Amino acid sequence: MVPIAAGLVTLSDRRTQQRWSVQLQPYDIAAVPVTQEQYAQVTGERPSAATGERLPVESVSWSDAIRFCNALSQQDGLATAYRLDGDRVDWDVHADGYRLPTEAEWEYACRAGTTGPRYGPLDQIAWYRGNSDERIHEVGGKQPNAWGLYDMLGNVWNWCWDVYDAEVYGSYRVLRGGGWFDEQWSCRASVRRRSHPTFIVDDVGFRVARSR
Repeated sequence: MVPIAAGLVTLSDRRTQQRWSVQLQPYDIAAVPVTQEQYAQVTGERPSAATGERLPVESVSWSDAIRFCNALSQQDGLATAYRLDGDRVDWDVHADGYRLPTEAEWEYACRAGTTGPRYGPLDQIAWYRGNSDERIHEVGGKQPNAWGLYDMLGNVWNWCWDVYDAEVYGSYRVLRGGGWFDEQWSCRASVRRRSHPTFIVDDVGFRVARSR
């Protein structure tokens, strides 16, 4: 886990042409996406389409990621961040357990103080369609950003906590970062994608965060 200081981040959405700013409190975020090894240790499950201990776990839904966060919290003796009641998930913002980052936290961490579309040259920092051989790669294989975070762009999309646009898309949740099969335009700090919380595909994973 990497400590991230408080700060301000401005998000944008190309579809609606909206921009909005979010003030963030200090938090921690994982240096790499959750790996297949870690996911199996916590849940006993291996859902991924590809196989490799150091590969990011994929083929996991937003709901799967939520349950993993609670299970990891319980394993580490922390208060679980999520209360589950059927399809409803409530976030206890005072809990010290693991959780998904908000999309503002994700983008702020991804940018690491930079203001351009990426925190470095794409081929040096990300696995995407142009260099991945159309397959997933082990975490940490590319250069990190200035805050020591790897694979913020490319390799697997990251589930975030947020609902994308409840009025238009209902319960669809935010995905960030781009994946190994995406063209370069998807691998940018500001790109937002959405999917149903039960959606499962082989280029979507997640990383965990914690409040401080």
